[in-house]
Amino acid sequence: MRGRVVGVMGPGAGATAADCELAGALGRAIASEGWAVLTGGRPSGVMAAVNRGAKQAGGLTIGILPGRDRTLADPNVEVVINTDLGYGRNNINVLSSDAIVACGMGLGTASEVALALKNGKSVILLGCNPTAIAFFQQYGGVQLKIAATVDDAIRELQTLLMPPQDPPDSSP
Repeated sequence: MRGRVVGVMGPGAGATAADCELAGALGRAIASEGWAVLTGGRPSGVMAAVNRGAKQAGGLTIGILPGRDRTLADPNVEVVINTDLGYGRNNINVLSSDAIVACGMGLGTASEVALALKNGKSVILLGCNPTAIAFFQQYGGVQLKIAATVDDAIRELQTLLMPPQDPPDSSP
């Protein structure tokens, strides 16, 4: 089975200290599960924190950059993908991920959550404000999960990303 990719989306420059703390712990936890982390790739906010956390735990980090200059990637991004698409790269972030975790909320993050839901991807909201949660609950249906902690988010990801187990053979 091919490796799983978890897209972690969140504010860049507008990230709070709490967003970054959650993102760092999330990156470490995702890497510990053996999953790759995919972000917007820049050295800012949630992107930088989750990449740093994943690298600390020996994980693979993938960055989807909005421009064409790979030197603008976060130093903890191992695989740099230049798009020259600006914010249009958000669709690539979403479509290249097996599941999405939104850690904190900003306009770019909101667009990624909306694109994920529109494309049938599962989304976990972690550390998001009640207004954002209420908004996305109107549209997310069963694709949308709410996590209060990193451990909750990882449990949701395990359910989403693990293949179903075949029942034991009961033949004699």
